Amino acid sequence: MTYDLIIVGGGIGGSALAATMAKAGRSVLLLEKSTQYKDRVRGEWIAPWGVAEVRRLGLYDLLRQAGGHHITSHVTYDESREPATAEQTALPLEIFAEGVPGPLAIGHPHHCQTLFDEAVRSGATALRGVNVTSVTLGAKPSVTYKSDGKEITATAPLIVGAEGRQSLVRKEAGVTLHQDKPHHWFAGLLVENVHGWDETRQAIGTEDNFGFLAFPQGGDRVRVYGGYALDEKGRFKGEDGARKFLDAFRMRSAPDNEALAAGTPAGPLFSYFNNDSWTDEPYADGCVLIGDAAGWNDPINGLGLSITYRDVRIVSDILKSTPEAQEPDFRSYAEERRERMRRLRFAGMLQATLDMEFGEDARARRKSYHERSAADPSLGMHGFAIMGGPESVPDEVFTDAHKMRVLQS
Repeated sequence: MTYDLIIVGGGIGGSALAATMAKAGRSVLLLEKSTQYKDRVRGEWIAPWGVAEVRRLGLYDLLRQAGGHHITSHVTYDESREPATAEQTALPLEIFAEGVPGPLAIGHPHHCQTLFDEAVRSGATALRGVNVTSVTLGAKPSVTYKSDGKEITATAPLIVGAEGRQSLVRKEAGVTLHQDKPHHWFAGLLVENVHGWDETRQAIGTEDNFGFLAFPQGGDRVRVYGGYALDEKGRFKGEDGARKFLDAFRMRSAPDNEALAAGTPAGPLFSYFNNDSWTDEPYADGCVLIGDAAGWNDPINGLGLSITYRDVRIVSDILKSTPEAQEPDFRSYAEERRERMRRLRFAGMLQATLDMEFGEDARARRKSYHERSAADPSLGMHGFAIMGGPESVPDEVFTDAHKMRVLQS
């Protein structure tokens, strides 16, 4: 039971890496705990820069054939703006990455299964329903797991932690996970039977004590999210929680939201904190971390998949360029990811402050921002970093000086 690579976690990052490395001729063991992928209420939108990473990995056609749906325009609604004004200034989304029409949306469970199946087709040994009981790192890395009632130990020169926020590999590696304080609650729901919503247009907006985001999945399905204050923990709890959640989308400033509110819940309603988490060095002796196992960005940015696909691309490039019997050097990965996540934390902080704070002061701040950014588009460059990638805008965008310019009221 010896492999070139053992990947713990067969979600999007783990399966994408397994498929990529198996195609490169490496022997890969992919271990996934679940027997069926579930709706996690996140991980369904890939920013244009993330789509470019998918293409570099050679997985774009696979996802398109699996139903990946491109969104081509963006509208920002707000209680301080007339809906017609917001829609007249819709942002075209093909401008952020060459040859990419816009973000790519695909349902999370189907996305995971598509990549897992690709890993199998590519030659990886991929197992489901596996319970990993221990991970040993250092000179002789190994993973012990239970499968079909048997306990098995497999070894490899490198273990990849791709099993999400509660990563066992990260714990065994002793990698420190930093987290900031939550800013607000964020809830998500998949809605079907949505009629009257442009399936090529995504939207964000704030009114009264609620901020919303909507990402069409193609056809009559739309993934919607809502942000609300931390002191409203129980706002959407109970048997009628999903209905109360959709009713919150009825906004004077976004009349097309009526189509969302009139839709049918097609999955669970989950609420969770919005915050950032990061690691300074996403690797240790005998292992490397990718995706949420290495830390995550505030979900307000929606960049979990884009971050993960870049992780996979960089790590796979390093592994493929490392001569046989030589240890891979992940220092460049750690350096790039550290700065990437710092910039995205900054962008997320600005987005959360603008879009997910409520009351008179917040309303005045948004009104001022929208009026000033119409005359000076450079105020919105942090948003370009979210769409085009954190390296696509000048360094000064991620400074206190830019923050003060954006948030003045």
